[in-house]
Amino acid sequence: MPRNPDDLPAGPQSVLAVFAHPDDAELWAGGTLALHARHAPVHIAHPAHDEIRDAEARAGAAVLGATLHQLPAATPAAIRALLTAIRPHVVITHPVLDTHADHRHVSEAVLEALPEAKIATGRPRRLYTCDTYNSLTLTGPLTPTTLVDVTDTFDTKIRALRCHASQPIDDHFGPMAHDLARLWGRRSGAHYAEAFTALPVLGRLPGAFHL
Repeated sequence: MPRNPDDLPAGPQSVLAVFAHPDDAELWAGGTLALHARHAPVHIAHPAHDEIRDAEARAGAAVLGATLHQLPAATPAAIRALLTAIRPHVVITHPVLDTHADHRHVSEAVLEALPEAKIATGRPRRLYTCDTYNSLTLTGPLTPTTLVDVTDTFDTKIRALRCHASQPIDDHFGPMAHDLARLWGRRSGAHYAEAFTALPVLGRLPGAFHL
């Protein structure tokens, strides 16, 4: 009997990254998203902000090679509709216990939206949370399950991050992105890496050959 194609080893598959702010995708997962975009569709979603920040987000997504979805609000209903329409294999969002309240809100909305979308479509297959400020959550340091080597796409990540010129990139977010990528790189044997933590999807943690 043929196996389900979703269960077979394969290269990177479709990704949906759901974040709170226009620059979150670049800051927390930009290298990984750019890496996946070389081989598969990558989608980024965040609530619409103001005209300047939304334009910066469109520019940043273009640099990463991703399709951008600017939602009226990060509600479970809006995220569920997007999950159902896109049917991503992989979803990335903020840590459940992130120190930033906006990040927690979006993560909670993703977790609320996911069960119905999973039952209706069979997707996503995998769910990950990303890094956060200095890798510290409300309960302490992150304990990631996956470190992605982003050495080849780190320059792309930084170029995308610099599209957000209204934000303190050079003085704050840029240096933090370098520090975190070097930290995870040292821990994984890469020059630069990004950290992710797998969460169960309806009680399952499927084996994976890639993020």
